[in-house]
Amino acid sequence: MRRHYPDQPLVGVGAVVFRGDEVLLVRRGQEPALGSWSLPGGLVELGETLSAAIQRELAEETGLTVTLLGIAAVVERIFPDPDGRIAYHYVLVDYLCDYSGGELSPGSDITAARFVAVSDLPGFDLPHFTADVIRRAWEQKRQGSCLPLTEI
Repeated sequence: MRRHYPDQPLVGVGAVVFRGDEVLLVRRGQEPALGSWSLPGGLVELGETLSAAIQRELAEETGLTVTLLGIAAVVERIFPDPDGRIAYHYVLVDYLCDYSGGELSPGSDITAARFVAVSDLPGFDLPHFTADVIRRAWEQKRQGSCLPLTEI
């Protein structure tokens, strides 16, 4: 499965992890968007459920465990190169999560991880699409209105 110039979109998961009024952010250690602040997550492995994938990715990238509350958003990220060819194409399922335990410890895919107060996000250097997902998840958490988790 090629990430760079893939033959088809790749399925990934992301986590919007809240600890009280703070949200977890990670600084990306690889392309796409190398060096930008983002949500933790990664690709789903063959035979792995979405919920198992997000729990695995969180443990690998941050050392944390979470309680999955529901699905905050499903987003598509397409990164064309300067010639218009598709360099990266992801379909991401972003989970709304509550922090439940573990010591924050950045893994090999990220260069930093930290909890940031939701009220501080407007002044924080975040890509607009990441800020939008966090805002949506924060409102869903406050209203208890996210898409529920179902296993069929």
